[in-house]
Amino acid sequence: MDVHTKNQRSYNMSRVKSKNTVPEKLMFSMLKRADYKFKKHYSVVGKPDIAFPDYKVAVFIDGEFWHGKDFEYLKDRLSSFWVKKIGDTIKRDKKVRRELKLDGWHIIRFWDKRIVHKPRLSFKQLVQFLEKTKNRSKE
Repeated sequence: MDVHTKNQRSYNMSRVKSKNTVPEKLMFSMLKRADYKFKKHYSVVGKPDIAFPDYKVAVFIDGEFWHGKDFEYLKDRLSSFWVKKIGDTIKRDKKVRRELKLDGWHIIRFWDKRIVHKPRLSFKQLVQFLEKTKNRSKE
């Protein structure tokens, strides 16, 4: 059972951003400075936060709580409402990944806090993934 009323829960959920979050803006900024051409919230299955359509690279920047980081350890402490909600998100993420891969996309995921705490390292990892994928597509 949820500890908040429906109105409280609705208000709380309305305050949670799903687009243009701080970690996304950090990555957008680094990509722009490095002169990479990309699309934000691209219209393909799962709406990746960042996409490089020419190379079929999809980048997802996931909130740790919402997308189930350490879910196996945390679920015993969560209400059934959150266990179901996060469990459904994990299933949806797997389905999106499967569908994108079947369509030839390459997927990389980042936890949002990792980008905030280690932006340069995260950016470097993304660039390496992108370059590796670009080189594969030339073969």
